[in-house]
Amino acid sequence: MTNGNHGNRNRLLSLAMIGVFDIAGPLVAYSMLRSAGQSQVSALILSGAFPALGILVGVIRHRRVDTIGVLVLAGIAVGTVLGLLSGSPRLVLAEGSVPTAVFGLLCLGSLWARRPLIYRFAFEFIGADTPRGRDFESLWQYPAFRHSFRLYTLVWGVVYLAEAVARVVIIETTSTSTATALSVSKVMPYVVAGALIAWMTAHGRRARREGERRAAAETVAEAVAEAPAQAAATPPAPVAASSCAA
Repeated sequence: MTNGNHGNRNRLLSLAMIGVFDIAGPLVAYSMLRSAGQSQVSALILSGAFPALGILVGVIRHRRVDTIGVLVLAGIAVGTVLGLLSGSPRLVLAEGSVPTAVFGLLCLGSLWARRPLIYRFAFEFIGADTPRGRDFESLWQYPAFRHSFRLYTLVWGVVYLAEAVARVVIIETTSTSTATALSVSKVMPYVVAGALIAWMTAHGRRARREGERRAAAETVAEAVAEAPAQAAATPPAPVAASSCAA
């Protein structure tokens, strides 16, 4: 019960950090900075401090730097430099497309690695040194399990590349409303990730049910195949004496 409550608190804290640092914080900061007379570029750059601060808090909390955090920081840095050099709010907004596209390419590239990227993320999320993590790692021996995670990694890679393109299109088509483009760019990643996770969960459940069905069918088939041999190896029951006398 204690572990379950601790896990729930961690999930709620993670969601709260996403809401504050990645979504609400930048949007509120941008609106306040614009109201204070800041230009679009400077307001966008300064509002980008919230996601960077969120990553720093995560590093302190977990005592490690994750790949996604590094990519996000790289995107913020690229957007800041391009915005300062060009004075274009579009280029600052496009910073979100950088880590998204890089992550998509990393997913696709990992399909040629020994273990695809989404499997590695799932393994780290479960916990490599936990009983669940060891059970999860042992499943890699099964072809269906390997196929599922290669499929997941392929889908994540393609979808994230499509999202990066979609962000650029949205930024270009909503150039008259920087606030709208900023809102979409902050909310879209979580909508996409949520949809992918929901699809993975549903696919995993179907695959597990199918695997259980196949295992049950194989067990029945083996029992049927072994029945004649067992019958032949079983000696006939001795005839009762009373029967012989009769």
